[in-house]
Amino acid sequence: MVYELYYWPSIQGRGEFVRLALEEADVRYVDVARRGASGAGAARIMPFLTARGIRRPPFAPPFLKAGSLLIGQTANILMYLGERHGLAPNDAGGRLWINGLQLTVADLVAEVHNTHHPIASSLYYEDQKREARRCAADFLKNRVPKFLGYFENLLSRNPRGRYLLGSKVTYADLSLFQVIAGLSYAFPQAMAKTVRRHRRLLSLHAAVQERPRIAAYLASPRRIPFNEDGIFRHYPQLDRT
Repeated sequence: MVYELYYWPSIQGRGEFVRLALEEADVRYVDVARRGASGAGAARIMPFLTARGIRRPPFAPPFLKAGSLLIGQTANILMYLGERHGLAPNDAGGRLWINGLQLTVADLVAEVHNTHHPIASSLYYEDQKREARRCAADFLKNRVPKFLGYFENLLSRNPRGRYLLGSKVTYADLSLFQVIAGLSYAFPQAMAKTVRRHRRLLSLHAAVQERPRIAAYLASPRRIPFNEDGIFRHYPQLDRT
């Protein structure tokens, strides 16, 4: 089976968490919106969101077509891929635990987005700069240490490896790699101070980055660079604690 991933063609966004899992699993997939002529990507996504003929349409991308299945929501997609491709524990309790960690990552990602769009997603960043500065300052001072401290504590309880559960990588580890990479892009000054207190997270980031399939992906044109249209955006005026 060839998976079909539907996500916006010019940003990493939430789709990147799915791409990392597909790349690590070494499975065949098509990044549908990035295929063919530039500018045609969104046109391939919208029919799935609006067509009356689809009985269970997703709310928004990313969504994954797996045979007859159409799976929406990042954590939901990763739970499906993790169980099928060895990126999640074999037992039900372990799978639920990893899914819970992914949902916590989703909470963090939502708060990252709010730092540059604290009033409304429908407004431009330029329309909410003052509010964004206040939101980002609180995020960096209070929320980042809380989230990263939680994951650092989990890693400290694992004496058998550099990952969240033993020595085997899961999709939650891949997602934490993406979070550290994204935060480091968006807030390089603040993160330079923060990561010193989270050496286990840095070790996890390095371990994922060095995995052969992930390293090959990061060096390929399939990896979209961070930019100021995605979730992790670098605005120097927000990079202050």
